[in-house]
Amino acid sequence: MKKSAFIILLSVSSIFHSFAEEGMLIPSLISAFENDMKAMGMKLSAADIYSVNNSSLKDAILHFGGGCTAELVSSQGLLLTNHHCGYSQIQSHSSLENDYLKYGFWAKNKSEELKNPGLTASRVVRIEDVTSMVLTGTKGLSDSDKLLKMQSNISQLVEDAMKGNGYSAKIKPFNYGNDFYMIVKETFSDVRLVGTPPNSIGKFGGDTDNWIWPRHTGDFSVFRVYTNEKNEPSDISDSNIPYSPLHFLPVSMKKRTPGEFTMIYGFPGTTEQHLSSENLRYIMDQERPARIKMRDKSLSVINAGMRSSDLTRIQYSSKQARIANGWKKWIGQIGGLKTVDAIQIKLDREAKYIEMVNSKKEWKDKYGNAIGDMNALVKKYKHADFGYSMAIEYLYVGPELFKQARNLNKFLSSYDALKANGELDAEIKKQINGAKGFFKNYDENVDKKVFELLTAEYVTQVGEGPLPDRLKSTSAKILADKIYAKSILTNEERFIKFMNKLNSNSLKKLKKKDLGFMLFLEADENFMSNIIPDIRIYKSEMDGLLKVYVAGKTEMFPNEKQWPDANSTMRITYGKLEGSAPHDGAKYTEHTTVDGIITKNNSGNLDYELLPRMKELVKKKDYGPYAQDGELWVCFTGSNHTTGGNSGSPVIDAEGNLMGINFDRSWESTMSDFMFDSSRCRNIAVDIKYVLWVMDRYSNAKHLVDEMTLVKD
Repeated sequence: MKKSAFIILLSVSSIFHSFAEEGMLIPSLISAFENDMKAMGMKLSAADIYSVNNSSLKDAILHFGGGCTAELVSSQGLLLTNHHCGYSQIQSHSSLENDYLKYGFWAKNKSEELKNPGLTASRVVRIEDVTSMVLTGTKGLSDSDKLLKMQSNISQLVEDAMKGNGYSAKIKPFNYGNDFYMIVKETFSDVRLVGTPPNSIGKFGGDTDNWIWPRHTGDFSVFRVYTNEKNEPSDISDSNIPYSPLHFLPVSMKKRTPGEFTMIYGFPGTTEQHLSSENLRYIMDQERPARIKMRDKSLSVINAGMRSSDLTRIQYSSKQARIANGWKKWIGQIGGLKTVDAIQIKLDREAKYIEMVNSKKEWKDKYGNAIGDMNALVKKYKHADFGYSMAIEYLYVGPELFKQARNLNKFLSSYDALKANGELDAEIKKQINGAKGFFKNYDENVDKKVFELLTAEYVTQVGEGPLPDRLKSTSAKILADKIYAKSILTNEERFIKFMNKLNSNSLKKLKKKDLGFMLFLEADENFMSNIIPDIRIYKSEMDGLLKVYVAGKTEMFPNEKQWPDANSTMRITYGKLEGSAPHDGAKYTEHTTVDGIITKNNSGNLDYELLPRMKELVKKKDYGPYAQDGELWVCFTGSNHTTGGNSGSPVIDAEGNLMGINFDRSWESTMSDFMFDSSRCRNIAVDIKYVLWVMDRYSNAKHLVDEMTLVKD
């Protein structure tokens, strides 16, 4: 196999030992694993999974909203993804009058399907190894000239790939620049909401069960892709028609069998399997614990507000979910990494790497300093990385007044140009409309409390590090009282009044009198001047060292199964339908049933609330054709390597049928972003038969089930 493939068959004898389930594989290279996958039970060929010239499974897998995965399940563009992936769209259509979050929504026909401006879904046309073409003409050049030549080559390759076809193309580095792949996509921008279960199904378990097994969450939502009459991507239009896909997934109604083959196809976001021991130590001991504390503060306020008011619940549901997701994941990551003694594993691997380096002068010259330099670089720049992480939590995840300030500042930076071009009035109207959307989902009192708590925690965490002067000299409470009493950023009426009277004088007054905007400008300047420069140096130097380290692994351990870190590009992972035994005395079965929903509901925990219909149907055991041996499965686990971005990915059986929708990992598995342990790491999926049951029996939307192709035993 040529070097650029960089994924080589498994050797069980080395310190880098991994099992077949580990790895996020590039679909265009899947033929290298066809025999291994067939040995595990797969009936498909590599060409069935990925093909450029013929339709294949690839064509049914879409990148949903840029951050999740979805799968086509009908000839009319019907699309399944997670409830949490479609949550912002569900929330945006919800109101006190139409509370789709609480009661669900199901379009009775296509005319009732809801449009979602800004939502996209992209199909991968092809994945092409362009490493040699990117590096053409670079031999012997200086680093700066080499970079310029590579950029020129990349621009030309992308331009050629997009000529006359309406596609987009992007070339991304893999393995820190050892390899380059071009991803050509077709992007659809008319994606409509078809249906969603209520939160009591789609978010059943809430924060209590997030990242936890056993799980009973019906985490799915339904959309449809629309195109013009030529079946081409089109802007949202009433004249558009449902998309006719090249391939869609048949739905498996077959009996599930523990140990059977499973495959996940999707767009995993980020993994960092090559971090040095010192880097992982810093993350476990300092960075993650501090970020958890910051989110503790935000969630204490938001959760209380959501419990106290239905309006606040609707306003903050999506935001709370985003904040809480990372918060709980990080807690599990730290626990899992400590349990397996991840630092010692890293040290052992580094020792093995160094031993191999020292066995050959050529290797020592090329790779001998990589590990030592990486660990030294972490020690030198971890203060900058920590300042960066804290600033992200404060300015981008924390109080929402900073979001409004960023939007306003971006507009004001183009004020003179807009005025000179006669476009100012139109842009002001656009800003006012945007502000109305912002304040629709904003509670001033909630944001004030978040600001006060996070400001104090931010100052405590950063300590002697880079901070805006105003935060050093003024208490969080005093700042909160003054800002939220007068700033235009925290009140819709004040903001609109300001925009309607906007002129050069009011701009000057804003920058000198509005304490909220002044704080944002100071914090943003501190971020850009005192933090970002060091971060750029750190990341650039670390990526260079990681490039050398990974090249060394590839050359010195040629029999290892090596795979490129996830980078939001299409990947495949495969494993089995199986449970786990991650702790002493704990043995998890591979599936859960609706009986567990009722048991959890009986506990009285608010995260397990149900609407009456669920209890009624389960009591009657009205499971229809969706039961297995008298039980209605809800969720199952598999030994597939997943991460963020795999949310919504299809779990595909040995014959290419959809058997579930991936939505989570067990808490013990969150460590897999850094280190995969096949004995502990499990992905969690909602069983597709439960999804169909919710549509058919619970929601009276059987017309959607009828639209799919069901495959029976």
